[in-house]
Amino acid sequence: MPRQRVTKGPRLWLQPERRHKNGSIERAVYVVLDDGIKRSTGCGPDRRGEAEEALARYIAEKRLKDRPRDRSASEVMMADVLAIYASDVAPNHARPHETGARIGELLKWWGDKRLSDVTRSTCQQYAAHRGNSSARRELEDMRAAITYHRREGLCREVVEVTLPRKAEARRNWLTRSEVAKLLWTAWRYKEVQQGAATRRYRRRHVARFILIALYTGTRPGAVCRSSFDSALDNFGWIDIERRLFYRRPVAATETNKRRPPVPLPDRLMAHLRRWERMGMIHPVDFNGEPVREVKIAFRRNAQDAKVKATPHTLRHTAATWLMQAGTDPWEAAGYLGMSLETLLQTYGHHHPDYMAGAKRNLSHRKDTEKMGGTKREHAESNVTKIAHYGGKR
Repeated sequence: MPRQRVTKGPRLWLQPERRHKNGSIERAVYVVLDDGIKRSTGCGPDRRGEAEEALARYIAEKRLKDRPRDRSASEVMMADVLAIYASDVAPNHARPHETGARIGELLKWWGDKRLSDVTRSTCQQYAAHRGNSSARRELEDMRAAITYHRREGLCREVVEVTLPRKAEARRNWLTRSEVAKLLWTAWRYKEVQQGAATRRYRRRHVARFILIALYTGTRPGAVCRSSFDSALDNFGWIDIERRLFYRRPVAATETNKRRPPVPLPDRLMAHLRRWERMGMIHPVDFNGEPVREVKIAFRRNAQDAKVKATPHTLRHTAATWLMQAGTDPWEAAGYLGMSLETLLQTYGHHHPDYMAGAKRNLSHRKDTEKMGGTKREHAESNVTKIAHYGGKR
């Protein structure tokens, strides 16, 4: 009996540059290979991320025509699971292009496998292949895709995804002197032409970004998408009169990354009033136009200031400073737009009252003779109490 040919499924291939007989040159381009058929993505070698998004769209278009229900895991291709997630869920994410790129990475490894192939050992192999940090985030997407697929009634089995361990926590917040260096460097930087500094200040939008992000703990994207004009529905509104920053634009739907209104502190208000009087519509603007993101300019500024930081570091810094100042956790969580659980798990150890009761109780010494019993008996009693309270946590 002839052996059935097994296809590899849709995949990306970088077609090299080609010279035709008429002398014309066809540049290198990513193409989608699928069962002997090539489809150009139009993306060159420097646009791998966009090519992966094109691959995800192709798979979605091809496989979403039919959705058989109530199948076993051995009947389901992982490419189908990821395609459904890319079509139904990913477009609603805050950064769908990043989700698409991660799905593209998952497809390289899992695309020709079946859902039943998802085991602890294969997840560990994937983590070894990609590295723990990247693999964990991508496998979180895969877990969400598998869960969505099952809840849609397309598979009757529960398939578990094993995630690699989280990386060890590191200091990801800035001191006040480091923030001052970033601000001073951004404010004073002048454009350089032909080796000489001009009179044009080219990073003051970065300085304004730093002030807003730090004093409100707002995510970078929401800071860039802010405006003094309430009529701009696609931008968050800074209400100077009521001293409130409505971080979520009217036209935007709420996501898991919450953007509740935040009151504006006095130090920031002085800057905001001055910028509005200067005629600015967007506080983070460059040549009068709103800046979509400050990632590149911020990185260069941080390098010049010799400070290790990214735009998101400012949000970590705001959360850390709030905890270090002894702010009520519930109030701080609301101010930052994050859950109380996330705040306590990530930043709670910075609070001056962190485990204060345990610290006080363990350092409080009592005379064991007055309490009765031997020192050994009393020590055993204390250990029992500590274990008892630990079990309630």
